[in-house]
Amino acid sequence: MIVDPKNVAEIKTSNYPQQFKSAIAGRVKKRLGNAAGLQNFGVNLVRLAPGSCSALRHWHSCQDEFIYVLEGEVTLVTNLGEQVLKLGMAAGFPAGNADGHHLVNRTDYDVVYLEVGDRTPGDSANYPDDDLIAKADGNSWIFTHKNGDIYQE
Repeated sequence: MIVDPKNVAEIKTSNYPQQFKSAIAGRVKKRLGNAAGLQNFGVNLVRLAPGSCSALRHWHSCQDEFIYVLEGEVTLVTNLGEQVLKLGMAAGFPAGNADGHHLVNRTDYDVVYLEVGDRTPGDSANYPDDDLIAKADGNSWIFTHKNGDIYQE
C-alpha cells in the first residue's frame, strides 16, 4: 500500500501517565506503518521540536528499535553518555539490552527521523531514570511504578 505522509494524522499526545507527558510535548508522530496496514512492525515519521525528547529514556524487553535521521541533528542519550546523530545516521537498540536510550533535540530547529519497532507480544519497557515500567497489553500499555502499583490518572 502506498502512503503519502501528508495524509497521515499527526499524533501529538502520549499514553504516559500525566506527570511524564511534558518531556515529549514537542514530539509529533505520523504512524506510517499503521497507515500502510502493517501488523508485525511499526514505522513512525517523527518530528521533534527544539527542547523536546523522543520518549523518556527506556529499553524494551522484547522489541527491537531502529531510528534513521532524515533532517537536523539529534542527541542520542544512552547508558554510555551522549552522541550527536546527524542527517543520514542511524542507531539500533536490540531487545533485552538494558541500555536505556532516547533522543533529545538540543538544537534551535526541528529534527525529523524514522522510528521502526517490532510488535512482539509480551513486551515491556523499563525506564531507568523514572519510577516507571510499561507492559504491553494488546494494543495498549499498562504503566506501573517500579513497585508494581498501577499509575492512577
